[in-house]
Amino acid sequence: MNRTGCLLFAILLGVMGTATHGAAWAAEATPGGIDLQKVQVLDLATAARIAVADNPTLAAARARVEQAREALNQARSAYWPRVDLTASGTRVTTSDAEYQGQATFYEAIYQSSYGTSYDQTLDYFKAGLAASWVLFDGFARKFNVAAATYGEQGAAAAREDTRRLLLQSVTSAFLSAQLSLENIAIAKADESFNRRQLTEAKLRYEVGTGALSDVLNFEVKVNTAQSNRIVAERTYQTDRIALAALLGIPRAHLPDQTQLAPLEAITSARMEKPQFEKSLEAAFARRPDLARSDRAVRQAEAAAKAKKADYFYPTLSLAASYDGQRVEDLDFENEDFGNSVGLNLSFNIFAGGLYRAQYQEARARLSEAEKTRENASINIASQVQTDIEGVLSAQKQFLLQQKNAELVQKNRDLVEKEYKAGVGSLVRLNEAQRDLTAAQVQLALAQTTLHRAWYDLMSATGQILVAFTP
Repeated sequence: MNRTGCLLFAILLGVMGTATHGAAWAAEATPGGIDLQKVQVLDLATAARIAVADNPTLAAARARVEQAREALNQARSAYWPRVDLTASGTRVTTSDAEYQGQATFYEAIYQSSYGTSYDQTLDYFKAGLAASWVLFDGFARKFNVAAATYGEQGAAAAREDTRRLLLQSVTSAFLSAQLSLENIAIAKADESFNRRQLTEAKLRYEVGTGALSDVLNFEVKVNTAQSNRIVAERTYQTDRIALAALLGIPRAHLPDQTQLAPLEAITSARMEKPQFEKSLEAAFARRPDLARSDRAVRQAEAAAKAKKADYFYPTLSLAASYDGQRVEDLDFENEDFGNSVGLNLSFNIFAGGLYRAQYQEARARLSEAEKTRENASINIASQVQTDIEGVLSAQKQFLLQQKNAELVQKNRDLVEKEYKAGVGSLVRLNEAQRDLTAAQVQLALAQTTLHRAWYDLMSATGQILVAFTP
């Protein structure tokens, strides 16, 4: 991920973090149990720990896992009987015509059944207990539970993939900030060199052995170096903001006293050649997005089987009820209640093709999930190969820039000696110093690019999750 991508991703996460941590705006945060006010030098491992602890994107992913877990509990509840308590009260006022015409007839019924007279306005009260239990549904419950289980596992894999991408973004943002620090140091060294030359040029001019043009030349060079330093410092502050947003820090602000660790030197491990087969094997074993695709296939397969059960099998259920009714008062007694027990069998013969269409739709979703998983495997293989090529190219570039920086340094030192001895030109010294500054910038960029290429490969193989596991 390039610097612009990191910044945009960080701004998005910062906006989400504002909504999540709005109450913490009044004070600096202590993400991941780490008091940043006490951190003088922030290294990459600590930054990664803070990010995975407090980033709002990961918090949202954890909430999605909870949703999937509760969906699984809902599916499991179908195995249990359902018991409902019901109660109602109704006031009925008959029309004058009905009351006058049927009062005599209903009077005898109400006296014998309810022990009350038949009034034009009556209150009816009902209470009951109903239970139902599905005994067989063609194994639809089994497959629904399986689908929900794979859904929960897929959500957990999605959360891990979010963590993988977050760690990749954190490493990229951290390296960008470290590169800015290197550019600040290079600009300061350039300023220091030209300021030293300016001092010597002024002394020579004052004693009559130097030219005013030399003094003016080095004054311009000092100003140019200062300008480059200001630009590098501004870039560094921007990188700190992007990094703080990725870490989930309120206001996206790292404490002023918290400085970043310097860019690590290139070790022999960084110069090893990555092996494609080994890396691809690790990717297929560790990549959470591939695991999520696999769970999606299994979930779609279980869902298709559940729809097949609705289409091909009957439903057998047991139902029981215990209910009673009173008129005019709530003084229920045993004789007011009755009960029923029944065994119900239902099998759809025709519903306009509804269940068949649902089954075919589920099979089409399964086919889509299988193709998506296949495509994910291809994309992972492509990404691993691309990142390996990125590492190999970065290694070559680093060796080349390292050698070039050594040669340019020697050349600048020789030209400086020639200029001081009066046998070299000012133009040549300017060119040599400019070449040295450019070579140092390119070396720092190559060094950063090599580190980033390895972290990108670690992300592609899923090993970044292991590398930054506390």
